[in-house]
Formats: sequence, structure tokens, C-alpha cells
Amino acid sequence: MNIVLLEPEIPQNTGNIVRTAAATGSVVHLIEPLGFDISEKAVKRAGLDYWHYVDVRVYKSLGDFLEKNFHGEFTEKNSTYKLNENARLFYASTKAAHRHDEVCFQDGDYIMFGKETKGLPEELLNENYERAFRIPMIGDVRSLNLANSVAIVVYEALRQTGYSGFNFKGHLTKF
Repeated sequence: MNIVLLEPEIPQNTGNIVRTAAATGSVVHLIEPLGFDISEKAVKRAGLDYWHYVDVRVYKSLGDFLEKNFHGEFTEKNSTYKLNENARLFYASTKAAHRHDEVCFQDGDYIMFGKETKGLPEELLNENYERAFRIPMIGDVRSLNLANSVAIVVYEALRQTGYSGFNFKGHLTKF
């Protein structure tokens, strides 16, 4: 899977997401501006010693990300873009109408998450609302932590695609 973080702000969240990516074989795409330097101790500490297992790619802007991965046309002035018809880019948002388990994920899909304080821009969601989904929550809870949301969605996507190449059995170390 491809985990896309649009302008992440909190280094510990990104570090934990990198650890999830290491455990799942996912690629992490970071779209600037970032709220931190990815060499900061806080990010690396949260990701522990897993950074060398992960393909982390950094982009100067949303347009840069779209151009490099989808050959899309992007107009930053009005935040609209067109992707090629084969693009498999989904959007996680509390403002979406569909649940995360209603998406039919495939190997190699891209799943975009917004910044911790604001989520994804509504203009972006409006242009792609049929590809947006949410994680259900009860009551007036506004949202989940970004790192937790990524883990929930990535593992659902991997469940759907069969956990190819994963270890299924653990073992005791003392006995």
C-alpha cells in the first residue's frame, strides 16, 4: 500500500506511521510543507529503528506528488486536478459518506490522509468525493489520532488483499 500524508504536522505521528509502514511493506509519501524536519529525534524515536526498512518519498507540493505518481493535471489556484482513469487514490476524511471497509482496496493503492489539525482540504474532497471514506466513530467524537487512523485503514486494505508475504505465526521466546 501507499500511505500519503498531506502536510503532516506532528513528528511522533509520522514516526509511528513509518513504523506501521515497516510492518506492512507500505511506501510513505510525505507532501510538504511538513511541520517538522524528518531528521528530528522525535520522528526517528517514534519510528524506532525501522526507518531503513521503509521507502519514504518527499514531495514539494500536492501537484508535485500527483504529477510524479499519476501524471495528473493540477491547478493550485483553485485546488482542482484530473487524474488518469486508472488512478487508485483514496481519501480518508471524517467528512466522507462511505466507511473505510466499503472501499474495495487493491495492491498498490494510494491512501491519502490530511494534516492533524484540519484534515484534507474540502476542495480536494469535493473533487473526489466518490473516493473518500471515513472510519466510523460514535457520538460527537471529532476524529482519531492520525497514526491510529493510518493503521486501521492500512490493515483493512491488507486484509482485503490477503496479507501477501506476511508472517502469520508467532512463537514464545522463553518456552
